[in-house]
Amino acid sequence: MTNSIGEILDTDLMFVIGSNTTENHPVIGNFMRQAKKRGAKLIVADPRKIDLAKIADIYLQIKPGSNIALINAMMHEIIKNDWHDKEYIAKRTEGFEKLVEHLQDFTPEKVAEVCGIKAKDIKKAAQMYAAADKAGIFYAMGITQHLSGVHATMALSNLAMLCGNIGKASAGINPLRGQNNVQGASDMGCLPGDLPGYQKVYHEEKRRKFEEAWGVKLPAKAGLTLSEIIHGGENGKIKFLYITGENPMMTDPDLKNVKKALSSIEFLVVQDIFLTETAVLADVVLPASSFAEKDGTFTNTERRIQRVRKAIEPIGDSKPDWVIYTELMNLMGYPQNYQHPADIMAEIAALVPEYAGITYERLEEVGIQWPCLDQDHPGTPILHQDKFDRGKGLFVTVDNISSAELADYDYPFIMTTGRNLYQYHAMSMTGKVDELNKKSSESYIEINAATVDRLGLKDGDQVKVSSRRGSVTTTVKATDKIAEEVMFMPMHFADAKVNYLTNTAVDKLAKIPELKVAAVRVEKV
Repeated sequence: MTNSIGEILDTDLMFVIGSNTTENHPVIGNFMRQAKKRGAKLIVADPRKIDLAKIADIYLQIKPGSNIALINAMMHEIIKNDWHDKEYIAKRTEGFEKLVEHLQDFTPEKVAEVCGIKAKDIKKAAQMYAAADKAGIFYAMGITQHLSGVHATMALSNLAMLCGNIGKASAGINPLRGQNNVQGASDMGCLPGDLPGYQKVYHEEKRRKFEEAWGVKLPAKAGLTLSEIIHGGENGKIKFLYITGENPMMTDPDLKNVKKALSSIEFLVVQDIFLTETAVLADVVLPASSFAEKDGTFTNTERRIQRVRKAIEPIGDSKPDWVIYTELMNLMGYPQNYQHPADIMAEIAALVPEYAGITYERLEEVGIQWPCLDQDHPGTPILHQDKFDRGKGLFVTVDNISSAELADYDYPFIMTTGRNLYQYHAMSMTGKVDELNKKSSESYIEINAATVDRLGLKDGDQVKVSSRRGSVTTTVKATDKIAEEVMFMPMHFADAKVNYLTNTAVDKLAKIPELKVAAVRVEKV
């Protein structure tokens, strides 16, 4: 997030797109509800009529995969009516003229047909966003899990800069992370082309700094992404795989081939707190400790680094992740002498400029938002206040990119996926809580009530849902939350693993699979 969660309370407008915030990020969703009560305007764009849509000033029920078209049309309308922030654009950005030329064909009238909404609603949303002094954009995987994911985030950045909303309190562009320490994992180099702190492996000076600190030679070429690793297991390129805290046998697309790939790997190690669907396939399982059994830090979605304190001793043979890694390094002839996670944080501070001022002592009282450049630095609640990291913000022209699959005769519906309030991700933790299972324990598919009637079904029927990759059996939930040609399935449930259906096609830049769009057919069991 460029901004902080607490700033939501003082915003003038929230544009929520591709995020079911109240169910997937309920704390942030509560801030949004409070902001609405305090007078903030709300625009929601999503294929499903999520809870926030009920209180929105404008709800845009767009077709899955049409995010960029909508954003470009809003910008077209803003520029056409001279609502953009000319002073901000002149002072802080470049590439505006190219953007104006590119957007000429993205009229609300043309885009309305692409998105399946009314042109007048696009115009109203554009006017409302442009009129707000402090407008915040909030998005999640409904933006990123498409072939056009990277381009969609660029389009949102264009929109924010167009109206001068980056570097401003209670505004900004705010991706909502899907899990509690995804931001921290990314910060620490869990990307195939990055060293900790987003320092690129191909940058010789940065790489040399880590080589000197770690006493090893590091590759100058980016590694494989998750989807490439799974494919590598299938074709024999990947022979050894070490998975920590991830359950691809629930969360990756086209599970039939995921299972084939993982089963083909010569040596598979899984490190987790429970015996997950993936761990069952492993040659070795290393029992890790839960958050309550170890010290450490989490970095949350607003870039806030926070202490996690051990409440109980590790149960059974389990060990904290950092202990397992340290012992493995020592056994493999790479001696390490970490005695506490604080030692590791000191190393991070020495190598990652954004974390340079972070120590466990400073985190005792309150979390600190990076960048925190030295031990006297208070942290950074708002990014890009004076200038962008690259100097001037760059407007990037992007086109709407069609999804890899569209509805056709054999597969006449588009299915999208997501989460619900009561279960979390692959249910490896929440699925063990009886009270949560009483609320939601079995899979279902949301189908528009008119479509249910047209297919000769009724609420509660068992149906077989099929895509080009496989089939699952689940229960019909008739609803008015979703359009007649669209269906929705949550990704949590092992009784009907939705990722047997989803597509492995990926964004060419980020290599993120298009989990949000799959063509399906539905048949009564």
